[in-house]
Amino acid sequence: MPPIDVVVVSYNSADELRACVEPLTRIDGVHVYVVDSNSSDDSLQTVADLPVTTIALEVNRGFGFGCNAGARAGSAPYVLLLNPDATIDGESLTRMVAVAEGDARIGAVAPRIIEPDGTLDWSQRRFPRLRSTYAQALFLHRFFPLAPWTDELVRDPAAYASPASPEWASGACLLVRRSAYERLGGLDDGFFLYCEDMDLCRRLRDAGLDIRFEPAAVCVHQGGMSAPRAALLPVLAASRVRYAQLHRSAQVAFLERLGVVLGGLSHALVTRGGGEARRGNLRAVRRALSPRPRMGVD
Repeated sequence: MPPIDVVVVSYNSADELRACVEPLTRIDGVHVYVVDSNSSDDSLQTVADLPVTTIALEVNRGFGFGCNAGARAGSAPYVLLLNPDATIDGESLTRMVAVAEGDARIGAVAPRIIEPDGTLDWSQRRFPRLRSTYAQALFLHRFFPLAPWTDELVRDPAAYASPASPEWASGACLLVRRSAYERLGGLDDGFFLYCEDMDLCRRLRDAGLDIRFEPAAVCVHQGGMSAPRAALLPVLAASRVRYAQLHRSAQVAFLERLGVVLGGLSHALVTRGGGEARRGNLRAVRRALSPRPRMGVD
């Protein structure tokens, strides 16, 4: 297997970081780079005795910035982006690399992602379209969960049973060819959190490269199906607006912004998460309405 640089970005991840990193240190050809985004829980101390490279950032500038810092430190032909609450074994890594090695037109390979209890994570995705943005704002994806026009998540279990070429795939665990990663400048660190993986896949496809899903490779992700916390809803809204501004026409980006606003208002009205969730959705509305939405956490 060609060498792999695994980049794990930690932010207050002391509880799960070692379980993610330690198994990787026993796989030949794998080197782990742990990038800590100015955590307050001494995350790096949990892996201080392991043969990994640690990079301590003085400021938390987001997931994409951390990934790029880790990727720059290595030189292996493949870069695996891996969340600190996820785990993957050597057999799955070998399978993902084999898929990429089989076709030079492949820019990234995604595994099947499951919860610790075996529940499937909907990690194959569709790029945002106005119809899906407004359908989600009006909860139409709840009534038509398998209709491709209502949702950006591929929710059909059959789609996860065989190899596929999704429009994009979750960055919780994503193997990227280094030559492509570097040619595109890595992740766009203008995104603080959310949509940076979607943006990378969009740019890979625009460069003529493919995204592959390989079900024989499995990643276990503890937070795979959890909704964004209320405090992060404004960040998600800002990221969706930024993505639209980067990849859509001005008119479509404006309509996408309105769809994000509508979604925040509708979710604030019917949320079951209480006052905290309601306030989070309303903050997301204000963030989306800003001419230049701020990316960071309030």
